[in-house]
Amino acid sequence: MKNYSIFKNNFRVLRKTSYFNILIILIFLIIISSIFSKYFLDYYNIQSLLRDLAFIGLITLAQCLLLILGDIDLSLGKISALSGVIAGILMVQMKVNPFLSLILCLVFGSFLGLINGLLVSKLKLNSLVVTVGMSGVYGGFNLVFTQGRAITNIPKNIYFLGQGYIFKLPTPFIFMIIFTILIILMAEFTRPGRYIYAVGNNSEAAKILGINVDNIRIFVFTLAGFLSSIAGVLMVARLGTSQPGIGESWPLNSIAGCVIGGVSLTGGVGEPIGAILGISVIIIIQNMIVLFGVSPYWQTAVSGIIVVIAIAIGALSNIMSEKQEKSSQLKTTLIE
Repeated sequence: MKNYSIFKNNFRVLRKTSYFNILIILIFLIIISSIFSKYFLDYYNIQSLLRDLAFIGLITLAQCLLLILGDIDLSLGKISALSGVIAGILMVQMKVNPFLSLILCLVFGSFLGLINGLLVSKLKLNSLVVTVGMSGVYGGFNLVFTQGRAITNIPKNIYFLGQGYIFKLPTPFIFMIIFTILIILMAEFTRPGRYIYAVGNNSEAAKILGINVDNIRIFVFTLAGFLSSIAGVLMVARLGTSQPGIGESWPLNSIAGCVIGGVSLTGGVGEPIGAILGISVIIIIQNMIVLFGVSPYWQTAVSGIIVVIAIAIGALSNIMSEKQEKSSQLKTTLIE
């Protein structure tokens, strides 16, 4: 009886979390997928799901922090690709030590994020416009450096990072779990984490409170570049080549995953764990499409529809919240 009481209390706490509904949807999708496809719970399919989730999961963590801040970054996929290309150039063409090359690429990816952050914060430019433009710049460098061709002969001693397993789980997935925990701890228990929410809620009020809004914005964009570069180098280790075209769909899918997971498009609201659950829903739906034998031509269309619906729901939710807030303010004014 005591155990039941504890379970009941824990369940009530869970229901109050912002990601409870998405957790229910995720469980529902898993049940439906396992019923209609005998291959869904297959060991190799689960491993493939976790590996796919790892790469887009890192991007989603980055996008989540940016959205909470009140910004957005559509260049994260290109940062991943360019980091991977630089890794290939360093390891294959310049014969730099593979692990030193990967470290340099993480620094490089962070630098690209820093550039985005400086443009947005110091020049007071719109983050959407800036990152769309920088996406073209980074994508252009990808093509210049590779001539549109993959860099092959990547040293095999880094393959473990993308193809290996730790405790029977894909290595990239372990990386994603580690960074998810670190991001959650930062967001919940550190001063920079609290400042991110404060700036996202009201940047002007944050300035009045003494928060250096520009520095927080630069920090988050730099961190986003770092996480994107990790995804890029892990993908190189998985494929065994540096592909200039990886990550094309990552930015939009990451935004959709964040919105599904309860992250607001207007800033100040959301949790990293919710964003990861949200992108998990998208990954499972995409996997279901493949398992159900849907034409590859439809797969891209369906994925796009999911993104549009998720963003539309997020926008409608924001509109409803604003209306409720204005209504409550009006009632308060009338009462006074």
